[in-house]
Amino acid sequence: MAEGIAKQSEDYSRWYTDVVLKAELADYSPVKGSMVIRPYGYGLWENMRDKLDQRFKETGHVNAYFPMLIPESFMHKEAEHVEGFSPELAVVTHGGGKKLEEPLVLRPTSETIIWDMYRKWIQSHRDLPILINQWANVIRWEMRTRLFLRTTEFLWQEGHTAHATAEEAEEETRRMLDVYVDFAETEMAVPVIKGIKTEREKFAGAVRTYCIESLMGDKKALQAGTSHDLGQNFAKAFDVTYQSETGQREFVWATSWGVSTRLVGALVMAHGDDDGIIMPPRLAPIQTVIVPIYKKDDERTATVAEAHRVGKILKDAGIRAHVDDRDNFKPGWKYAEWELKGVPLRLEIGPKDLEKKSVFSARRDIREKMGFPVDGIVDAVNDRLETIQKALFDKAVQFRADNTHRVEDWNQFKDVLENKGGFLYAHWDGSTETEEAIQEETKATIRAIPLDDDFEDGVCVFSGKPSKRRVLFAKAY
Repeated sequence: MAEGIAKQSEDYSRWYTDVVLKAELADYSPVKGSMVIRPYGYGLWENMRDKLDQRFKETGHVNAYFPMLIPESFMHKEAEHVEGFSPELAVVTHGGGKKLEEPLVLRPTSETIIWDMYRKWIQSHRDLPILINQWANVIRWEMRTRLFLRTTEFLWQEGHTAHATAEEAEEETRRMLDVYVDFAETEMAVPVIKGIKTEREKFAGAVRTYCIESLMGDKKALQAGTSHDLGQNFAKAFDVTYQSETGQREFVWATSWGVSTRLVGALVMAHGDDDGIIMPPRLAPIQTVIVPIYKKDDERTATVAEAHRVGKILKDAGIRAHVDDRDNFKPGWKYAEWELKGVPLRLEIGPKDLEKKSVFSARRDIREKMGFPVDGIVDAVNDRLETIQKALFDKAVQFRADNTHRVEDWNQFKDVLENKGGFLYAHWDGSTETEEAIQEETKATIRAIPLDDDFEDGVCVFSGKPSKRRVLFAKAY
């Protein structure tokens, strides 16, 4: 176990915080509830951002930027929206030494200011669709915060699109949900379940909210992304209409969708162990670290030179490689540090490796070690990285399967939730009253109504009333 890090089995919450801090992903800021994202953590977020941004552009979206300051009156135009966000709003009342004529809200999300602009930009069906995404920060005055998972200020992307028909908006909402599924599973190596939120859990102002849910290492659920069909709610609130091909004025149909730096926390919890993080190679800021091994000065010169030569070969091939040639730390200390930071593959080069024209490798995920020749090292490293990526996903899929349970009655529900945890598939009668009662008694929430599951007649585990399908319950972050 890494020094100074709690064991997952003894204190998972402390383990998570220890790893985030000691791996230098983030640190606490002077402002309570907010964080500083350190270069290593920001490098991970940049890789996530770039992979997502590529996917957005491939589906026809473009990036823009909207102001952080929003007139307070905008928040009151859509009643459900303001009710949902009022407790979390941060409001600016003074500027330039004077009291403002109208207070300004620091954006908790950008629907209101974006739809005020769309009213100016949309006149005709020829102006549609609008497919805009922005990368930004938001402020939500959270009472209980946790690095990456829930902070007062966080980074995210938010897509906001406008369409001529309800069908186009719904298609967009589902398309972007699938983009998130592909990103989570392909890049993060985190399997997810896609579903729809209940009326109680949906986004404030949405007609429907779709989500992806993932299972963390402590068997709690984490919402990893959401996509919202907003219907015409914001168009009506901001009077955004277009002239149809028949000459009629029609209200526009809308969507919004987003993921945030919460994904960094998800990655840590999905793949970490007692020694730290295990980075999926496709997102790791450093995919391969090269450690020269030596005892004498002449050995140092030769092994360090070879380490840098190998590092350049890998970098030229597009592999994110780093040479750790610090001479004030022993190799064992370096190994532990890079294991803590989750670097997927470590290469070691010592005097014997120089003679053999080879390197010695160690995988972070299963600690498997093997040597291979420097000639052909690019293919060898790429093969190992892809093997690790797949292994992490397969392990996470198996973990989810091992911790997913079908429960039939209330006593079984409580027993499994308390003693096993994980995902629980159970029948629910569809009422908000039952949903609230279950949460009050067990702290479990309906994470999603799964999209890929068949309908199945049964009875609600809590009320005994008829149910048409099972839903996904879990304790969650």
